[in-house]
Amino acid sequence: MNKISILGCGWLGLPLAKSLLSKSYEVKGSTTSESKLEVLKNAGILPFQIQLEENQIIGTIEDFLKETDVLVIDIPPGLRRDFSTSLEMTFVNKIKTLIAIIEKSEIQKVIFVSSTSVYGDSFPIVEITEETKPNPDTESGKQLVIAETLLQSNSHFKTTVIRFGGLLGDDRHPVKFLAGRTNVENPDAPVNMIEREDCIGIIERALDFARDDNWKWNQTFNAVAPQHPTRKEYYHKKAQILNLPLPIFAENLESKGKIISSKKVETILGYSFQKEI
Repeated sequence: MNKISILGCGWLGLPLAKSLLSKSYEVKGSTTSESKLEVLKNAGILPFQIQLEENQIIGTIEDFLKETDVLVIDIPPGLRRDFSTSLEMTFVNKIKTLIAIIEKSEIQKVIFVSSTSVYGDSFPIVEITEETKPNPDTESGKQLVIAETLLQSNSHFKTTVIRFGGLLGDDRHPVKFLAGRTNVENPDAPVNMIEREDCIGIIERALDFARDDNWKWNQTFNAVAPQHPTRKEYYHKKAQILNLPLPIFAENLESKGKIISSKKVETILGYSFQKEI
């Protein structure tokens, strides 16, 4: 149980692949960019150029899936705006096309990287667990919920879904986009963030459990750091640390948001978060 295929070697998938290689996994990785194939190869990853489209997959997807113990799907929806109808199912259609190929392969286990955006914000602010019914308020969140259901309801393979919160890393922090802005909403809403190092650690813990034939698959895990300061507190602190202009929050409206619980990750997977946000 040490052959892994990672569909999407981007900001998270590439360092995940490198980490798995250091733990003696055999790793195949995909990219949509021809220029990145050499990067994957030089890292020790068996590279594939694969492009998912709504009605076809460009590239040798069959070879990518061949002799693989677990497929990790880490492709963001890439939907930047809401649509007025439910007809624009671009990401969902890509997943449907992928599922048809997985069904013809020997893949039996899948880890799907999802997002806590499947839970909408609300007021009053409440704690969210895996038992909370998704109620997305963005198009990407809506399509992720459908994609999760399609994968977990398929009888040809088993899928574990990991819903990550806001992704953080040395090269990635949302305060850089908020610095100096005015009328920023929801100052009292809790933040739900996670460092890339912990994302990798949680996926690796799930892969550890994949070795156990008695492990219950088709589970869903929320994954965010256990600290939940308010947006105003958090972004002011980070802006000061990075010597950036403070964002100015709108204080005249009630804040809406959510507190994502990661207790299931800590209890079922036995994972201890390594980095504070």
